[in-house]
Amino acid sequence: MKRLVYSLALLALTVTGAQAQTYPTRSATVIVPFAPGGPADITGRIVADIFARHLGQQFVVENVGGAGGTTGSLRAARAAPDGYTLVSGHMGTHAAAPALYPNLGYNPETDFEPVGLIAEQPELLAVRKEIPANKLKEFVAYAKANEGKLNMGHAGVGSVSYVGCLLLNSAIGIKPTMVPFTGTAPVMNAILAGNVDYDCDPILGPLPHVRAGTVKALAIASKKRSPLLPDVPTSFEQGLPEFDCAPFYAVFAPKGTPKDVIDRLAEALNKGLDEPAVQKRLADLGADIAEPNRRGPKALADLVKSEVARLTPILKAASAK
Repeated sequence: MKRLVYSLALLALTVTGAQAQTYPTRSATVIVPFAPGGPADITGRIVADIFARHLGQQFVVENVGGAGGTTGSLRAARAAPDGYTLVSGHMGTHAAAPALYPNLGYNPETDFEPVGLIAEQPELLAVRKEIPANKLKEFVAYAKANEGKLNMGHAGVGSVSYVGCLLLNSAIGIKPTMVPFTGTAPVMNAILAGNVDYDCDPILGPLPHVRAGTVKALAIASKKRSPLLPDVPTSFEQGLPEFDCAPFYAVFAPKGTPKDVIDRLAEALNKGLDEPAVQKRLADLGADIAEPNRRGPKALADLVKSEVARLTPILKAASAK
């Protein structure tokens, strides 16, 4: 009897190992919890391409927008933990959301298996070109004088655009009308149409419009300037260090996904991030690629924990709902 039990256990381990070695055997889904066209979407597509090339199966991006990215993230959290559903999340969905959604439906620290950090993307304060401000100090003065008329666009409560501008608004001491959209690409369209006054978004989204002169870039929310917009000073240079927002972008799987599968995904992601072509694509987005010592599941788990701890008191103090 003991020999039979041992044999069955050995068979189970052999089958599990074989499954992990052959993963993936079919196409998988990478959920991007925002509308197409924005930084989260483009970053998610870069990652899906990395997985497809290194793991030999198709990884299909599915855009599931809504509620600041939490709708798609919740779907991923509830998916089968088999490695065939992943989510390309970020600071908003996996650090800020718990402070902003009392009935979130998932816990970023316990309901996912971290795969790895991709990059961090400093945010840019972009305003419609008719706003009479060319520097952050001038915008602060204008915003305080016109608080009741200001419209701020964002990709939903909990999105990086929402969190970034909440940090800005809190530092300035204003409470403008906050207008939600399904992603930051629609926000930028609203700014171009004159229906929204400003937003805070990773550099990629506003970049072509800044270069075309159809919107104005007033500040990089970081300690160092961006090589994509070297003439735009940082928030630190302009005396507003509280506006400090460089959201992380990362890959997660549902809780319970086998460790061997997570390890295969993390290894593929790590190899992809070392490729010059991928590094150029991310650099072109204004992203700072994760250094090797900050990659992998453990480093990402630690980052999520620290960002939840950092953002929760700030967001609650700002009375974010």
